[in-house]
Amino acid sequence: MSTINWNDGRLITLEQGDTATSTALQRGQLYGIFLYNSTMADQNITINVVWSNSQPPVLVTVPGTTANEGLASIVLVSGNDTQTISISNTNSANTTLQAWIGSVSAPNNTTGLSNQQLPNDGRAHQFSKFNRYFAVAPSSWQQMTIQSNITQFISVQFSQDFAYINIVNPTSNSYQRVTPVGNVRKDTDYKINQPSSGIPQVLTYPFQGDGTQKVWMNADSPQNSENATITWQNLTF
Repeated sequence: MSTINWNDGRLITLEQGDTATSTALQRGQLYGIFLYNSTMADQNITINVVWSNSQPPVLVTVPGTTANEGLASIVLVSGNDTQTISISNTNSANTTLQAWIGSVSAPNNTTGLSNQQLPNDGRAHQFSKFNRYFAVAPSSWQQMTIQSNITQFISVQFSQDFAYINIVNPTSNSYQRVTPVGNVRKDTDYKINQPSSGIPQVLTYPFQGDGTQKVWMNADSPQNSENATITWQNLTF
């Protein structure tokens, strides 16, 4: 049992009885808490998320599979609601969780993640588990393309105070992996992007650049990410 200082948002492993707390959330930023069940068994675990002393903990189910190959669960929290977020593993012994905090500025410590600049070259780049891409988008129209041939491939694009939850090959329960807390609201603070064409393996969407940094993070499993790609192209020159 331990208490983890999580102010740098780094990739951590949370064992049974552990609590991780960050007191460094900033106003004007939307954060994603990425939660992976690493129990190595087909066993869901429940994580307690505390964001306010006046509100009860939010319970989040993180799916488990053998070989640590399950999907991530994502908790969305705004720095306008709180500076502090805590997650606790109160499950039985031998349950473990991998977690990190994502935003345009988090984590400050990217050890264990693949953190690299996303080229604006119109070419497909590998989008694997633990990938974090960043780039400054110029003030013009941009287009993103995310491709995966596996069911329900999930990734997130962060701006300062908004996030796109991108789901390729969505299932009927695709929203269940995303849990907003506090005053975070769908369409106001985040949007679910899913393919609208007859090609569910490819998600293409435009966004307006504004000269600020964007971040793209994978929230899927290793086997789902083997052939997944991300492409960024500037539509205005």
